[in-house]
Amino acid sequence: KGWGGGLGEKSPGRLPARPRQPRGVCRCLELVKRQLFRVGEDWYFLFVLGVLMALISFMMDLIVFRLYEAHRWLYQEVGDYLVLKYLSWTIYPVAMAAFSTGFSQSITPHSGGSGIPELKTILTGVVLEEYLAIKNFGAKVVGLTCTLACGSTIFLGKVGPFVHLSAMAAAYLGKMRTSVMREYEDKFKQNEMLVAAQAVGVATVFGAPISGVLFSIEVMSSHFAVRDYWRGFFAATCGAFMFRLLAVFNSEQETIAAIFKSDLKIDFPFDLPETFFFMILGAICGAIACAYLFCQRWLLAAVRENRLTGRLLATDKPLYSALVVLLLASITFPPGLGQLMASRLSMKEHLISLFDNRTWGVLAQNASVPPAVPGDPQRLWQEWSHPSATIFGTLAFFLLMKFWMLTLATTLPLPAGYFMPIFIYGAAIGRLIGEVVALLFPHGLRVEATTHPIVPGGYALAGAAAFSGAVTHSISTALLVCEATGHLAHVLPVVLAVLVANAIAQKCQPSFYDGTIIVKKLPYLPRIRSRHMASYRVVVEEFMDRRVVAVAKGDGFEEVLAALSATTDGEYPVVESAGSPTLVGTVSRARLVAFLQSHEHPRAPPGPLQEKPVMLQLSPWTSLHQAHHLFELLKLQHIFVTRYGQLVGAVTRAEVGHGGDTACSYLSNGVIPPSPGPSPCNGATSLAVPPIPNLCRAP
Repeated sequence: KGWGGGLGEKSPGRLPARPRQPRGVCRCLELVKRQLFRVGEDWYFLFVLGVLMALISFMMDLIVFRLYEAHRWLYQEVGDYLVLKYLSWTIYPVAMAAFSTGFSQSITPHSGGSGIPELKTILTGVVLEEYLAIKNFGAKVVGLTCTLACGSTIFLGKVGPFVHLSAMAAAYLGKMRTSVMREYEDKFKQNEMLVAAQAVGVATVFGAPISGVLFSIEVMSSHFAVRDYWRGFFAATCGAFMFRLLAVFNSEQETIAAIFKSDLKIDFPFDLPETFFFMILGAICGAIACAYLFCQRWLLAAVRENRLTGRLLATDKPLYSALVVLLLASITFPPGLGQLMASRLSMKEHLISLFDNRTWGVLAQNASVPPAVPGDPQRLWQEWSHPSATIFGTLAFFLLMKFWMLTLATTLPLPAGYFMPIFIYGAAIGRLIGEVVALLFPHGLRVEATTHPIVPGGYALAGAAAFSGAVTHSISTALLVCEATGHLAHVLPVVLAVLVANAIAQKCQPSFYDGTIIVKKLPYLPRIRSRHMASYRVVVEEFMDRRVVAVAKGDGFEEVLAALSATTDGEYPVVESAGSPTLVGTVSRARLVAFLQSHEHPRAPPGPLQEKPVMLQLSPWTSLHQAHHLFELLKLQHIFVTRYGQLVGAVTRAEVGHGGDTACSYLSNGVIPPSPGPSPCNGATSLAVPPIPNLCRAP
């Protein structure tokens, strides 16, 4: 009444009431909401992620195919003028590579390369600023499209960049979900989505959901939570199904089929004695993989340290890419050396031809074979045939040249993947071995008076899986070739070849991605390669950092300022007092800075430090393997060491890696490390350790 408003009048101090919705509609909406989110919103998030990445992958393949066909058309239309043919063959990929490098690097420096090494570092708990920012997404999509348009000239793929793209999409969708659901962003939830995004990236490239999940686990994770298993499979299945479904809608295929067509559907794929040759193939792939990993890591470091190339990579990256691609394109020029390397085939056509179930040595002897028809899968093998060389000569020359050409291509600062090239390279190794076996046994291996012909395409499958598995230190490539080709008959010899190749490569060299992490000097926790019993006697006390800066609960302005000036640590241990170093908690650097800013005068009375309790501590007698396991499992950066509750040191990732070197040093010198027990050394002294050779840490 005080406002003078009656029942039929609007009160000047109140907002007009919103029209009420019927109770039935509200109840239905609430019921639908409860049913949708009963299983959790992760289902819808992962479904959107898989479908989105499948659409991007399919559209990218479509655009790349058009650009590659335009290059072919240009090369054919210039006529028989050799100079014009050379210019049309080289200028096109040079322009594409230069534009890819310039465009991506102008937006963000994080768009170059594969992306898997950096993402692997992020999943260990290290924060890489702006690496998953959405602005990298567009730069990587455009740059990768131009890189793939170069075709087999530079011989690069898209698996690694697509894993990076999927991770960026997952991070952005996660931020959108937190804003819509009005909830705080949780790091553990973000890590779960990134793990699922890895599988989506692989599955939407090969259309292989099962091997996509397994490959992402092997390559990206040192430890894997089983609760993330279904997320990866669900997202990867959605992405792979959508990717293959789009091919049907675009009339590329009549139904959902394997991405790489093969004619290996035979009743008797291999004889049992052939498993011996498959194991030999695995050993050859493992040895070549070790040489490739060493050369690639050495060249990547040499290019960065060289004065000329280092300056180009620092100031003019597009020029460096243009010069390297010009060299590679000149070598693959079809009228030149390219005619011995099947350079006119695309990367997909390379695989289709190498997986051919026919024996090329027999086909080459048939003089009545009609000329090759462009685009005909049955005639692609003729690109490997040359009048002046045999099939064995062209395959061997291809392997010899592509070894250093692929190594050089990995130094290009443009968005590119490196899995597909090594996959094709391994298929060529297997094809060569298969053709040699078919030549030695033209009628097959006799088993109970029944002969079955040798199938070189099966050796190509095993070679692709073995070499790519050895380079990446993964076993799931054996399943990847089966899903990508739809052929399961050779799964047993393929697995044998992969196991043998991995046994050799993992013993001698770090994986391709770990080697890149080492060269780029990213935070890296090397695995303890020694499993000798004496290595388990190495304890934390032998390699921990004893010079730890701590603050006491009663410290004031001057003591806190001295602690902040002494180190740049992000977190400081809090002890009971200077005389009693009992660890009672930790305090962040930001909180200490705020503590100083709250005091206007140095002699102001100190305020209480609000420490948080220490959730995890190590004992000086904790073994190296236990500490290493905790750092990997919990993605920790440092842990404090206490003896009977008193702070005696700290262990970081660097110290854990140093501890691994200590264990290998003891074993190599034949000295058994001392038994765990109380040490007379106090926190002010250092344990005298002799110079430790770099044995366990990856080269």
